[in-house]
Amino acid sequence: MEFFDVGTMPYRQAWDLQRKIQKQLIDQKLAVRDNPTLTKKIPDSFIFVEHPHVYTLGKSGDAANLLKGMAELKKIDAEFIENDRGGDITYHGPGQIVGYPILDLDRYFTDVHKYLRYLEEVIIKTCADYGIKAGRIKGLTGVWVGDEKICAMGIRCSRWVTMHGFAFNVNTDLTYFDHIVPCGIRDKNVTGLSKILGKSLDVDGVKSRIAHHFSEQFSTEITEPSDEQHLLSRLGEAN
Repeated sequence: MEFFDVGTMPYRQAWDLQRKIQKQLIDQKLAVRDNPTLTKKIPDSFIFVEHPHVYTLGKSGDAANLLKGMAELKKIDAEFIENDRGGDITYHGPGQIVGYPILDLDRYFTDVHKYLRYLEEVIIKTCADYGIKAGRIKGLTGVWVGDEKICAMGIRCSRWVTMHGFAFNVNTDLTYFDHIVPCGIRDKNVTGLSKILGKSLDVDGVKSRIAHHFSEQFSTEITEPSDEQHLLSRLGEAN
């Protein structure tokens, strides 16, 4: 599996890159189906990214869960984007680790619910590395510390190839969640590693722990993280 850390990137740009990688994997699957003698060459991908302030609404979400108008969002340097993932509304911003695994689940297991549980387990184990007991709440996707969500999740799967993923609050400014009903759940709050631990965390260190647990959970070897230029090279878009 190829890991990429593209730093800070606007949401729409990262979304576009995901779709292109997903298309590569799907096209490969179809080519192999039509000609079984072809050798699979394109590996799965995992993208780490941090987004500027943005609120995203999943295809099954309710726009009423955005509590501010567009003019008010502009005042806090945030934008609003409707996308094609599952789930309701959430926030992405500085200090939050966003992970986009783009996997051909035919290589692992064809079960979306199991896939989400695996992603949750990666974050639960990462929290444990920092002495935090995180877990699940029945019927609610994501990772929780008590009744507060520390990591939101929403995915899209086409021909068993995934995209989108998770948003893990590390050094996140949690006041930005005040402008929405996070994930459409009115009786639950959000939290983050820095809030719980009372100090700012080394984001690169947290990413390293996530990558380690992801590799173990999915029984896959991973590359050292490459940057945006390497990702663009893979897509044939490098300058």
